[in-house]
Amino acid sequence: MDAKVHALLNEQINKEFYSAYLYLDFSNYFEEAGLEGFANWYKVQAQEERDHAMLFYTYLQNENMKVTLDAIAKPDKELTSHMAVLEAGLEHEKYVTSLINDIYAAAYDVRDFRTMQFLDWFVKEQGEEETNANDLITKMELFGSAPKSLYMLNQELAARVYTAPSLVL
Repeated sequence: MDAKVHALLNEQINKEFYSAYLYLDFSNYFEEAGLEGFANWYKVQAQEERDHAMLFYTYLQNENMKVTLDAIAKPDKELTSHMAVLEAGLEHEKYVTSLINDIYAAAYDVRDFRTMQFLDWFVKEQGEEETNANDLITKMELFGSAPKSLYMLNQELAARVYTAPSLVL
């Protein structure tokens, strides 16, 4: 495996674990605000991100490449309002999409088709992640200011359950 591709894949493990930390921080914010449904939504999101990290981890191991685990940064977003949290989530998903695209481009440059195929799932997943984050913002804009509507949205988000990714390595 190309050294640059290897380094980017290894760094992505850390970025995915950071995403899980960030979403746990978001969940904590909503838990403290009494919005357990929103908190649940972000707990599920954190589980997804941990699994994404493990997919990168397993891929590197399956390719007989060294995995180096670095310290995970503390989330640094200032959570000032419900909407600010949702907007930070969308901003973060766009950032992760850019990271996946960078790895894909590096793999493409060296014709690492196996890594490109592995990343195809993440490219699709990031499209879904951005859509979900955007949908949350839209729903909050439409319903979030009225207490009864916020309650109903909170109930909807409480119903989200975790589903492990179906990517075969």
